[in-house]
Amino acid sequence: MLTIFTPDRDVPLPLPLVGNPVAAGFPSPADDYIEDKLDLNEHLVAHPNATFYVRVSGESMTQAGIQDGDTLVVDRSLDANANDIVIATVNAEFTVKRLVYRQGKPWLQASNPAYPDIQITEDMDAIIWGVVTSAIHQFR
Repeated sequence: MLTIFTPDRDVPLPLPLVGNPVAAGFPSPADDYIEDKLDLNEHLVAHPNATFYVRVSGESMTQAGIQDGDTLVVDRSLDANANDIVIATVNAEFTVKRLVYRQGKPWLQASNPAYPDIQITEDMDAIIWGVVTSAIHQFR
């Protein structure tokens, strides 16, 4: 199942941005200093009129860092290039895969060896809907 979310561009949601980076190694003292406000739509959406969100269902892209339940930011204004992660329809079914070319022919490549790659052939109804620009992964 594919769920499409369109960003609400009329309602900015700026949230506090802490000035100091968070250590991913050894802990360091943290300052209670708010550097600025950060609106994720401004940060993640370059082309608002051509962008939508989609929630992932499945595990075919786990080795690309895309997990079941993640929300993807998809830009329809970008041309899909080799190695881009794209949202495509193949015979009227949506999928997220990496666009690759093998011997000059387009393939939709899974990033999990348990899932097959899809060779795009002339007898298929295949459309690239957009390029995935970001993945939002929740931990809780």
